[in-house]
Parts: sequence; C-alpha cells; structure tokens
Amino acid sequence: MEVPDLSGKLAVVTGGSDGIGLGLATRLAQAGAEVVLPVRNVAKGAAALQKIHSAAPEAVISTRELDLASLESVAKLADALRREARPIDILINNAGVMAPAARHTTVDGLELQFGTNHIGHFALVARLLPLLRLRGARVTTMTSSAARSAKIDWADPQSERKYSPVRSYGRSKLANLLFGLELDRRSRAGGWGIVSNVAHPGTTLTNLYASGPNLGRARSAPYERIMRRLLRWGLFVQPVDAGLLPALYAATSPDARGGRLYGPDGIGQFTGGPTELPLYRSVRVDSDAARLWDVSERLAGVEFPT
Repeated sequence: MEVPDLSGKLAVVTGGSDGIGLGLATRLAQAGAEVVLPVRNVAKGAAALQKIHSAAPEAVISTRELDLASLESVAKLADALRREARPIDILINNAGVMAPAARHTTVDGLELQFGTNHIGHFALVARLLPLLRLRGARVTTMTSSAARSAKIDWADPQSERKYSPVRSYGRSKLANLLFGLELDRRSRAGGWGIVSNVAHPGTTLTNLYASGPNLGRARSAPYERIMRRLLRWGLFVQPVDAGLLPALYAATSPDARGGRLYGPDGIGQFTGGPTELPLYRSVRVDSDAARLWDVSERLAGVEFPT
C-alpha cells in the first residue's frame, strides 16, 4: 500500500513499541511524518526507536511515557504535549491488552481491558482535543472482529460479578468501535473539524496472543503456538506487515472517511487487503454509543465540548 507524503505532519501512535503499533510508526516515519510513541515500557520504546531508524534513517521520532491503565499518566502526557502546542495530524489509538486469564484492574480500579483499551484512549483523545482540532486531525481507533458478537452489559460493565477473558475483551473492543464512530458524529455536529474512523487488523500474529492470556497464569497460554502454526500454513492468520494495513489506510488515505470501519477484505475478515466494511449489528443502536459516551466521561473524569 502506498502512503501519501506525510512531510510536516505529526503523528502519535500508542502501543508503538512492538507489533502493529511499531509497524504503523515505521510506515508513517518512512512517509515523512514526525512520530511520537507514547510507551509504557521505556526500554522497549528505546529499542523501537532503533528499529524504526534502521528502516527510516532520516525519521524524526521520539518516545513519551504513557500507561493507559493510569488516568494520571494519561493526563501527564496530554499536559506535556499541550505545553508544546504543536498540532497533531494523526492519532492512532492502538495500544491494548487482550484476554488476561484472571480479572485485573487499572490503577483507577477499572477492569483492565475496558480501562486500558477504551477508557484510557477516551481520556487521551479528550485531553488532546485542542491539538487535534488545530489542523483537522485524523483519529483512527483500533478495534477487533471480537466486537462483532460483543455486547455491553450495562448492569455489569466492569465484569465485577462475572469475568470472562474473551467476553470482556470483546466488550472493550466494542467500546472502541462505538467510541470511534461517535467521536466522528460529534465532531461533525459540533464543528470540531476532526475525522474519526475505526480499523481492525483481522487475525494478526502479535505479542497480544502471548502476553495477554498469560497474565495471571503460571503456564503460557497455547494461543501463540496455534497462531504461529496457522501462519506457517497460511491459514486464517497474517503477519504484522499485512495486519497493520487497514489502520494505515484509515489513518492516511485521502479516500478513507470518517464514521467508517476498515478491515481485511478476505473471507471472514481474517486476512486480506484493507477495505471499508459494513458496520456490525452490535453498533447499530445509536443509544448505546451515547450511553457509553456518558459513562466514559464519568469514568475517565473528562468532558468533551457539547
């Protein structure tokens, strides 16, 4: 996929120390964008910089510290970027945690997946909104095909009464999808000037399949071994370089539109090139997006313009 010239643009990619985030940051840097990588692990961030510079020697790229499981950390990063007062042209909300076997919570007491994958990014966008509005940024939020069959349990959104790793992951990814679509709708209604869309990578082999399910277990989960075998056989799994394409298209293509979902064009949306996808039935209830927005503002301690 050819990426437009991004010279003079500033891109922020969360979760850029490995996997899809690292691949996205590399492609953006190769296209001329200055890239900021907010990372939780400083050492991994430094290693990511070296990898990106080896692929794009002239790249202007830096890391910042960010733990999306801490709303204080989100606020500190946003405050630092706002002090620099530089317009952000591209924001890719990519970082996440996947299906830990046991229920964990964020620093602020939220279920880890919902708090990190959704609330952390929700708070980040709210706090960066002034910078995003300066030049009409493109905001792309990563979701998953797991959102297709997910439902938000309004009686137990934090999975306090009953925790299912996969169900809670799907719920967080549905929240990502609803947020990305509602952000675009509110931007158009309020004249914010930003374009928001959503992308999912299909079934892409990343460290999420190894690290996520291993949280809370003494033995590693079998997902990674299965995924690597399927990738070797060329069945239903694609490498990172392919999995990043829907998000790259959504974030950079002049043909990508706001309020849309992008993903692989192959059978079952497992693999393939980037394309616009029909919205899942799980997001066709407008009241869910509005309700989630209100809940998210309260949990994140932020307010968007009305």
